[in-house]
Amino acid sequence: MTMKDKHHDDAMAELFKDDPKLAAATLDAILADGDQGELLVTLRQMAKAFGGLPKVAEAAHLNTTQLYRTLSKEGNPEVRSLSAILRAMGLRLAVQPIGKAKAAH
Repeated sequence: MTMKDKHHDDAMAELFKDDPKLAAATLDAILADGDQGELLVTLRQMAKAFGGLPKVAEAAHLNTTQLYRTLSKEGNPEVRSLSAILRAMGLRLAVQPIGKAKAAH
């Protein structure tokens, strides 16, 4: 079966499962762009790669129903929830400089 034969989310989930560095780089790029909708889609795909939303919810110590809502199209995850979700997938949020910092006056 080729990637074209699979549903896009299933194909992405398989890629993320096979390559955690790709998953991290993908999330990093999305966070840099600030596209929340794309972030939520990618987190749903990654959750599928890590055993599905119920398993990720359990590992993140979150309510499964709340996790479904958090990662829904209209979701708006709090930093605490996002950190827990990522930790359940073996990832974490990080802050990196984007260039020369301007001193605050």
